[in-house]
Amino acid sequence: MTVSTHVLDAMSGRPAAGLRVDLARQEAGGWTELGGAVTDASGRITSFTAAGLAGGVYRLTFQTADYLPVETFYPQVVIIFRIGDPAQHYHVPLLLSPYAYSTYRGS
Repeated sequence: MTVSTHVLDAMSGRPAAGLRVDLARQEAGGWTELGGAVTDASGRITSFTAAGLAGGVYRLTFQTADYLPVETFYPQVVIIFRIGDPAQHYHVPLLLSPYAYSTYRGS
């Protein structure tokens, strides 16, 4: 199973390069951090490299306050999603601006 993301900066109309994103898995005692990465020049993280990815509930945390050049209403964007079939690829895109964001299950 792999997890990827693509972040588009709606304010500039460009990919969000250099944005830190962290991946965690929900466990019985809370969240277990699995690692993170920074988006590349095209605003993508093609795969999070974390051992033991399996079915369950995961969290992507986008560090938007560190990325956006203006004060943002959303200093972090947190997307929690469920992985039902570990054999599939899970792509979680984010469209970002200082006062709004949207996401969907990508391909």
